[in-house]
Amino acid sequence: MRTYKRINDLAGWIIFLVATFVYVKTLEPTASFWDCGEFIACSYKLLVPHPPGAPFFLMIGRLFSMFATDPSNVAFMVNLLSALSSSFTVLFLYWSITILGRKMLIGDRFTEPTAGQTWLLIGSGTVGALAFTFTDSFWFSAVEAEVYAMSSFFTAIVFWAMLKWEARSEEPTADKWLILIAYLTGLSIGVHLLNLLAIPSLAFIYYYRKHKASRKGALATFIISAVIIVFILWGIIPGLPSLAGSFEVFFINNMGLPFGAGIIIFLLFFLAALYFAFAYSYRKNLRWLNTALLCFVFILIGYSSYLMIPIRSAYNPTIDENDPENIVSFVSYLKREQYGDRPLLYGPQFNAEIIDEEKTDPRYIKGKDKYEIVDYKTVPVYNPKDMALLPRIYSNQPSHIQEYKKWVNIQEGKKPTMGQNLSFLMRYQLGHMYWRYFLWNFVGREGDVQQSGVLWPAEGDKNLPERVADSMARNNFYALPLILGIIGLIFHIRRNGFDAFIVGLLFFFTGIAIALYLNQPPIEPRERDYTFAGSFFAFSIWIGLGVMGIAAALQKMMQSETARAALATLVGLSVPAILAAEGWDDHNRSERYHSVDSAINLLQSCAPNAILFTNGDNDTFPLWYAQEVEGIRTDVRVAVLSYLNTDWYVDQMKRQSYKSDPLPISLENPNYRQGTNDYLPFVEKAVVKNGMDLKQFIKLVKDNYEGLQVQSAGGRSFMSFPTKTFFLNVDRNAVIQNNAVPADRQAEIVPQLNFNVGRSALEKKHLVILDILANNNWKRPVYFSTTVNTSDFLNLDPYLQLEGLAYRIVPVRNQQQGDLGYVEKDIMYNNIMKKFQWRQMDNPNVFYDENYLRFPSNARNMFGRLATEYLKAGDKAKAKEVLDHCFKVLPDESIPYDYYTPPLLLPLAEVGERDKAAQIIDVMGKRTQRALDYYFTQGTRFDNEIQLNLFTMQQLVMAAQQLGMQQKAVELNTLFQRYYGNMQGM
Repeated sequence: MRTYKRINDLAGWIIFLVATFVYVKTLEPTASFWDCGEFIACSYKLLVPHPPGAPFFLMIGRLFSMFATDPSNVAFMVNLLSALSSSFTVLFLYWSITILGRKMLIGDRFTEPTAGQTWLLIGSGTVGALAFTFTDSFWFSAVEAEVYAMSSFFTAIVFWAMLKWEARSEEPTADKWLILIAYLTGLSIGVHLLNLLAIPSLAFIYYYRKHKASRKGALATFIISAVIIVFILWGIIPGLPSLAGSFEVFFINNMGLPFGAGIIIFLLFFLAALYFAFAYSYRKNLRWLNTALLCFVFILIGYSSYLMIPIRSAYNPTIDENDPENIVSFVSYLKREQYGDRPLLYGPQFNAEIIDEEKTDPRYIKGKDKYEIVDYKTVPVYNPKDMALLPRIYSNQPSHIQEYKKWVNIQEGKKPTMGQNLSFLMRYQLGHMYWRYFLWNFVGREGDVQQSGVLWPAEGDKNLPERVADSMARNNFYALPLILGIIGLIFHIRRNGFDAFIVGLLFFFTGIAIALYLNQPPIEPRERDYTFAGSFFAFSIWIGLGVMGIAAALQKMMQSETARAALATLVGLSVPAILAAEGWDDHNRSERYHSVDSAINLLQSCAPNAILFTNGDNDTFPLWYAQEVEGIRTDVRVAVLSYLNTDWYVDQMKRQSYKSDPLPISLENPNYRQGTNDYLPFVEKAVVKNGMDLKQFIKLVKDNYEGLQVQSAGGRSFMSFPTKTFFLNVDRNAVIQNNAVPADRQAEIVPQLNFNVGRSALEKKHLVILDILANNNWKRPVYFSTTVNTSDFLNLDPYLQLEGLAYRIVPVRNQQQGDLGYVEKDIMYNNIMKKFQWRQMDNPNVFYDENYLRFPSNARNMFGRLATEYLKAGDKAKAKEVLDHCFKVLPDESIPYDYYTPPLLLPLAEVGERDKAAQIIDVMGKRTQRALDYYFTQGTRFDNEIQLNLFTMQQLVMAAQQLGMQQKAVELNTLFQRYYGNMQGM
């Protein structure tokens, strides 16, 4: 007869295989949006991603990528790392549930459970583990190359290992489990810091096992666990490198030693200190100290994965964010200094008055023979009257202030009260940004639209807009997971309050405590539920134990232990079953490709050897993936505008990258290093009031011309620009020789580009754009992505030429008014009709969430513009071909009509599809009406959706008028005016 251990182990591995099958079956085959493209590219070639990096994740990802049979399979293999990390998380969750359950049923690990107890434990572990397998947030991270799946794995294995230590704590070799935990914690630092939040639970397990419980002891344990977190979070991670950096700067700058000598001296001191500490622990026979030192050393061994970052950065790879190749830049990288700080316990309110600025730490760069100070960190000094405890309403960004007002009744001239700060904390930071996510996973979710709420069991689908009612992300779990979890929590508290407290600590610190620490502003670029997966992991333990609670409730009705276990398990399995059934369609990414296709289409919009200015994140990371992994259009140099405000990125732009030559930037590092020319104000000079030669201006900036220098209130001098109007002489021969302008427009080449930057200040990125224009001489095509904010175009709009999903700067002035950019029909037709990819975009069974739908919307606009230009040229056949292709690759069934669809309707009618245009107006009119009726009942959460639908309805009014559908136009306009009035009254 098989023992309980064999059955338990076998059941765990079967559940592991089930989870693995689910995640592999629903795995995204390519790079998802957000950070995934960057992580896959950096894993494939061991590059340096954004701070603080994830070196251990990257190195394991590199191993997985080596099993790819083709570069196009690399993404799948790195995604597979997340899938296997997630299924191992499920495995250790299962074993943790059975350990906790066995303690409640038997208490003694040496006593063999009865058959009924065995099946009850197996059933409890199975239900809890499978429930977590199918939870919304965890499943989301399991099928893409992000760090959160592996982070959850480390949380799971560390928690399991601590339970194993507890069971064997009386054995002489039990401390090996503590050392293993320390090593795993060190490794987890190279993935994400979330794993550190399991430390309080681990500390209490240790305390209750080694000491007699008391209030003072519990308080001391809590404080010690907090100190351990702080010690690792600040003392080890940035602390040790910072100390090494101080040694390096001192011995190089003060003692004249060569670079690297200070680090070597620090290491010698550090190793000597460790040696004497170990020797002391042996001499005094202090086992606790020896174990603590071993744990410290193994944390460092795990943390040593971070050495990959400066080692790889020293080779100047193509992705080398922050350039952390020396100790001073590496420390800045670890501290994530580029992201700034948020007040936590004490700090300024949103309208705090700045009364001064204070210089703090110097900023060093590596010079020729020493480290040079180039700037100082400056922190604002606020009026003490405007400082507050627990400041939650702290951001002074205008958009944030408007959002604060949706949650609390604040006034810009008045300091928020403590009550208002606490109200925002409870309503938004905890209620909206944690408990809403918690209920998404265990009650139900309204849909995929940003700010979507919880779908409670009593809510139906009546009168909902199609975008909500038909969304695959609309999942109703009828609160079954929540109910079973509450049953498990109550049962756990009654049977073993200590273990329930331990799980509760894990639940709190990986959920509510994170929300408190993040101090989130009132608006985020995307939903942040993945952050709290550790908390949902803890609740899934109680879901599993809920099966035991049900079995206990059945005890009076059923005498057979095995029958009770079977019935309780059967009831419990309804939870993972409904989670899987409701969540499969929206988590199945197996045929989703457009994140990468959108990047390929943007690259294919550019001429050979182009320079392409983009935004960050979703506009850039898929481009990096396409170039770095699949080798697509490596001749195009992608220049991220937000990064161009940093010196390290400008340096990289001046280096060769695959087929792309260095960018023609004349400014040298001293002209754009951090603290220099970050911000150039407009200070008008009468002598150049009517305009200035752009080349001359760039040269004056490069020479640090005294006549352009101005003094700040603090006595610091910096450069300005003397006029908003610039001109650039055009070398016609160079334009023609480099095919910078199509043959049919060469007669219109202007002798001079004249433009007004239209800004009162230039950022460093604008200076770089102007420098490239001044020195390129039309040798390389220069493009802006159509998704770039038009304020960054520097009013070059009259010289923009649309060639697909990008605008090219050309020395031909557009005569037409209205839409941005001249449509170069032949080039754009060749790109959009022959080169662009639309894999599975016509498949209505593939779930495209809000992020994915933004990109085809932009593409629809480009189709419409191309068709309109062909109609203007009298070529109805080409216009119809373009429109037919648009509706074929982006059909309403999979990519619903949006605010860029109405401009397609007049061209559609002009090519003989009037009935189809009228039908679309009717369909969209009903949809927008239903959407507005719904969103106006939801308060201020959906302002963006209200504005988009109002804009769509306004577009439909115009389309109906253009088509001569006067009655429809009046009907829609009446609705528009009514809804617009409602919005004004909000």
